[in-house]
Amino acid sequence: MCAGSAHWALIVARGWLVFDLTGSSGLVGAVTFAAMIPRFLISPFAGLLADRVDRRILLAWAFGINITHNLVLAMLTVVSFIEVWHLVALSFVNGSARAFQMPASGSLLPNLVPREYLLNAIALNSATLHGTRLLGPLMTGPLLAISSTAFGPGVAFFLCSALYVVGLVVVSSIGTVSRGSIQVDKGIIDNLLAGLKYVYRDDLLRPLIILVAVHCALTMSFESLLPVLASEQLGAKGSGFGYMMMAVGTGAIIGVACLTVVTSEYVRGRLLFTSGIVSGLAPALLAISPSMPMALLAAMLMGLSQGCFMTLFTTIVQSVVPDSIRGRVTSINNLHIGGIMAAFNLVNGSLADISGAPIILIFTGLAFTILMPITLANKSLRTQYG
Repeated sequence: MCAGSAHWALIVARGWLVFDLTGSSGLVGAVTFAAMIPRFLISPFAGLLADRVDRRILLAWAFGINITHNLVLAMLTVVSFIEVWHLVALSFVNGSARAFQMPASGSLLPNLVPREYLLNAIALNSATLHGTRLLGPLMTGPLLAISSTAFGPGVAFFLCSALYVVGLVVVSSIGTVSRGSIQVDKGIIDNLLAGLKYVYRDDLLRPLIILVAVHCALTMSFESLLPVLASEQLGAKGSGFGYMMMAVGTGAIIGVACLTVVTSEYVRGRLLFTSGIVSGLAPALLAISPSMPMALLAAMLMGLSQGCFMTLFTTIVQSVVPDSIRGRVTSINNLHIGGIMAAFNLVNGSLADISGAPIILIFTGLAFTILMPITLANKSLRTQYG
């Protein structure tokens, strides 16, 4: 919860700082790209490491790097020495630490609870993670609304460091030793490819991985679009960006909390399909919202549908993947998600400077609504999940 709140607070403060300094959605997209591309470049090695070393230690190191990153970013901002290239470079450092954090935490979770409670644990963990999309912006929104360019984001970055410190203390208290297994008689490349082969040879996982990649590309790559949407269409500036992110988090909490009572795989399959359709329509609704209250409702619907969709996907994956290779499979998923979201945030931000954010939101959302049923037309998925 602490790390997630710090992450989303950073996204809001950093995104608004870039837009306030430059007035360019393209540069917001460039900074977002720098923060997300490590999930594509580093994830395979991070997953291998998560299967080789104690996952608690790897998670603690990732938190330590992000504590340092946020302190440097805060000091540069407060003294008004910050430039866009600083933000790009530091965003890459932040993204690299998260690239190691995600497979470590994702692989550690199933070792902390009995298997029969795995769905409940994943739903609870997802509720926590998605809930931080509310908590993080809630902490930074008032700062961006009342403070100067340097002071408001600077204080937000200090706050992010403090949250990571608390997270590091909590992680250090975990007593369960968790690690996978590596084939020591094979080289690094063979061990890296083991996760990729497992994913693409499995008739159940392969279509789901592809579907989630398309979902992240067309419905979840919206961070670079919201600052300009809040400023130009809704006239709400930095606080409006923060409030929309809070609405996304609120919707995600509601959606994921409802999943904790679902036990039927047939119902999960229906919910996966329904939440996918809604997550495609919700960005289009946000794009045509004429006022902030309407925009907040649309953003809440985005969070609800996206939270449900991604939690159901995670539950299916964690239920079928053996622990020995879980870190690498998680990293393969992060590779797809990170690479896709990095690229599309960069593209969407650049296109928004030309055509406007609403057009991008409408086109990408409706495109996913059309493509999703085609991707889900898979025999293994339909047999097991209806």
